[in-house]
Amino acid sequence: MTLTGNMLIGQQAISGNREAIRGIDPATDLPLEPAYHGGSGEHVEQACALAWNALDSYRATSLDARAEFLETIASEIEALGDELIDRAVAESGLPRPRIQGERGRTCQQLRTFARTVRAGEWLDVRVDNALPERQPLPRPDLRQRQVPLGPVAVFGASNFPLAFSVAGGDTASALAAGCPVIVKAHGAHPGTSELVGRAVARAVKLCGLHEGVFSLLYGSGREVGIALVTDPRIKAVGFTGSRSGGMALCKAAQARPEPIPVYAEMSSINPVLLFPAALQSRAESLAQGFVASLTQGAGQFCTNPGLVIARQGPDLDRFIQAAAQLLQRSPAQTMLTPGIFNAYESGVGSLAEHAQTVATGVRGETPNQCQAHLFVTQASDFLADPALQAEMFGAASLIVQCADDGQIRQVLEHLEGQLTATLHLDDGDVESARALLPTLERKAGRLLVNGWPTGVEVCDAMVHGGPFPATSDARSTSVGTAAILRFLRPVCYQDFPDALLPAALKHGNPLQLRRLLDGQREA
Repeated sequence: MTLTGNMLIGQQAISGNREAIRGIDPATDLPLEPAYHGGSGEHVEQACALAWNALDSYRATSLDARAEFLETIASEIEALGDELIDRAVAESGLPRPRIQGERGRTCQQLRTFARTVRAGEWLDVRVDNALPERQPLPRPDLRQRQVPLGPVAVFGASNFPLAFSVAGGDTASALAAGCPVIVKAHGAHPGTSELVGRAVARAVKLCGLHEGVFSLLYGSGREVGIALVTDPRIKAVGFTGSRSGGMALCKAAQARPEPIPVYAEMSSINPVLLFPAALQSRAESLAQGFVASLTQGAGQFCTNPGLVIARQGPDLDRFIQAAAQLLQRSPAQTMLTPGIFNAYESGVGSLAEHAQTVATGVRGETPNQCQAHLFVTQASDFLADPALQAEMFGAASLIVQCADDGQIRQVLEHLEGQLTATLHLDDGDVESARALLPTLERKAGRLLVNGWPTGVEVCDAMVHGGPFPATSDARSTSVGTAAILRFLRPVCYQDFPDALLPAALKHGNPLQLRRLLDGQREA
């Protein structure tokens, strides 16, 4: 398939008229063809008008039809074959097996949401039958279901060119909810975005849907993004990226005459707690798991373990020594973009001025290669210096040495909101861990025991979210089937005749949904 450099507004391929962006092979610093000219306010207007016109017909699709659409997108992505893999590798510098795995995850997400849509539980049907004889006042017939918010703007992420991008989790969950989607492609992988975008557009056509169900825009600056977020027809935003970028979108969305929710995943250092008994029995194996997690994918994961907290002493010293030895042999890895590499270099340089450098990995010999770093500081210094809590997007981590359990609690209370918090413990640590759980539950969206935070399973129970600044809305998740709830709102129907009720609420329950009926959950 020949890449065109065009945007997709519905079923039309349109060339932008703003500054061009190109994918860059970060392993060589060489630009890739073709050029992708950015869109303008006029293009945003066209895409939003189409999305609005598509809303009512798309939200009225049957559960089976919407599920089949999601499955068709997955099949069309798979049909791209090696062309998609080759382009994603070239634009990201990520190894081929990683991209192949990410394609699998992307398609799994779509099929998982198809299964969720068919089950219909996300409609959360609630029925309170009329009680005309109730005294002193009768109760009307009341029925509730969830409906889609409206068109959603999705911003592709830099670090997952497939799974958090054009057809990633935000797009899949919004489409599952019945919301048309307009994606702003990330500038780091425009060719990959075009390939996936064309696969989604083909699925729209194959399934006979309104063309406005999906559009794909490009833009090198803020024009397209802000125009999308402030357009009155956009009713929600999905974003994965930097704290500054997410906050800019939140500010724009709240300044609208009609404010809208922005579900932004932004910043997390993902603390790891090493408890005394665990350190005593397996400091060296903990160091192995830590370094493997830290350096995976050049540390370019939002769940990267950027902070380690433990009680100081000989066992922590063993862990630090083992981790340092492993890190010193860790090869440099190509980062996603020159900009991300430069930001990482600046971040580790700044941290080196505030904390002790314990070890560095092998220095890179080609452009944009991440040299791993490990730092150590005392809890008192961590508590006094805000610079020690800054996120470093890459393979760098800080170990905080604490005098006792009280100081560990102080450090945890001092932290901002996090996506994850990890506890490494043995039987002798259970009571100490139990005492910290209330704090950890307030600080993070996912708590792990004896694992590592990198790797986010796509399933019903997953939470990929957390208190600010991990996300802009701690009540939601961007991974897992509960992600669909971000793009829904409840509507109650009072005393409607059966002929006017939507299928999900009809008296005969033709969709065979599990309902909350007069306060009791049906079997």
